[in-house]
Amino acid sequence: MHDVTTLPDLRLALVQGPLVWHDSAANLNYFASLLADVADVDLVLLPEMFNSGFTMDSASQAEPEMGPTTQWLLQQAQRLNAVVCGTLIVKVGEDDYRNRLIWARPDGSLAHYDKRHLFRMAGEHQHFTAGEQQLQVELKGWRIRPLICYDLRFPVWSRDAEHTDLLFYLASWPAARRMAWNRLLPARAIENLCYVAAVNRTGTDQQGYPYSGDSQVLDFMGESLLQAGDQAGVSYALLSAGKLARFKQRFPAYLDADNFSL
Repeated sequence: MHDVTTLPDLRLALVQGPLVWHDSAANLNYFASLLADVADVDLVLLPEMFNSGFTMDSASQAEPEMGPTTQWLLQQAQRLNAVVCGTLIVKVGEDDYRNRLIWARPDGSLAHYDKRHLFRMAGEHQHFTAGEQQLQVELKGWRIRPLICYDLRFPVWSRDAEHTDLLFYLASWPAARRMAWNRLLPARAIENLCYVAAVNRTGTDQQGYPYSGDSQVLDFMGESLLQAGDQAGVSYALLSAGKLARFKQRFPAYLDADNFSL
């Protein structure tokens, strides 16, 4: 049985900033500069499509499965001795492009999650293939589930209160819908009885859409532990395994959850 009381605390670094449209080299250099002074963290989170901006030009911006951005993530993970995560466009077959979240470990190994819910209002479903599998990974014993942006609106896909200690979302969420962002994130924390971390970008994209950042960390009651606002940079949060364990023991609502399968 998973005993969260025995786990060490988890140290997060959330990195938000503006992106240069379709310029991977510039974006990787920018985030490398932000990460240059990061130390003593376990997990680093970068925004959705952090190397290109949120683009529907999947064919021109796609990389192979072990392309330069994935290699960069592995290099950062090794240098920081931490897991580093971001999403990018990956080509996995003929006309098969994925908005893929990479979980890059310092030992050089990888896991990935392909975005399940494609944002049809931007035509994402016409340019990408939806993922079919959830991903759960472990870090220092913590059970973690990564998701991407629009997935936030779909609580069934996000839900697994019994087996989740940390749920996180990497996003390019426009400022016009920041109210939804700031209301749905606490809801996911409350209903899953877990910590939630979320990273968004800042700046304005090629289409003129502004992004407000609002990267944040919430506890299992939906209370804010970190609010990054609209400033570019790195923000830090420390997650307490003991507090999570005590809350779940005192309030095990997951025992009364409805059964379902996907």
